[in-house]
Amino acid sequence: MWSRRHVVAGIAGALAAGTLSGCGFRPLYGRSGGRDLGDTLAQVEIAPVRNNTLDGRDTARVGQQLHNALLEGLSPRGASSQQIYRLIATLNESISSLAVQKSADATRADLTLNSSFTLWDLRTGDQLYSGNSRAVSSFNILNSEFATLMAEKGARDGAVRQLADDIRLKVAIFLKSNPDKR
Repeated sequence: MWSRRHVVAGIAGALAAGTLSGCGFRPLYGRSGGRDLGDTLAQVEIAPVRNNTLDGRDTARVGQQLHNALLEGLSPRGASSQQIYRLIATLNESISSLAVQKSADATRADLTLNSSFTLWDLRTGDQLYSGNSRAVSSFNILNSEFATLMAEKGARDGAVRQLADDIRLKVAIFLKSNPDKR
């Protein structure tokens, strides 16, 4: 039996769908021209991520994490046998103190990951799209060095996932908006 709430919700949903379709809204992952955007994203080859830090620390592992997160996000069902695009990204990491006690000891820090990336067409060698992404994650600086390292690692893992999601979304929007490049 349909309650009044279900009927009102259905009517509101139908009105919203009609309004959105009238303004040109198209779902990002819907089919267009018979091609699924997920299949197109699986054709993106991801180059090893170059790392830079402001303090000279080795962040090769963070670049590898970003590479793996991009692989997982762009082709969750596995890469296509035919790679058409190449995504090249660089990664910069910095950590800055936020909260400082009277004793000049920091108690909180921000970990910032910046990435610039470029999407290339492997068929023509043309640069199709370039962009930047940024992710910031905070963590507590504790009395225990081990606990602080684990908090920093957790913040870094979250920032890498956030950065990969942002890059994936920007590439997907570009490819969806430019069907002639697909």
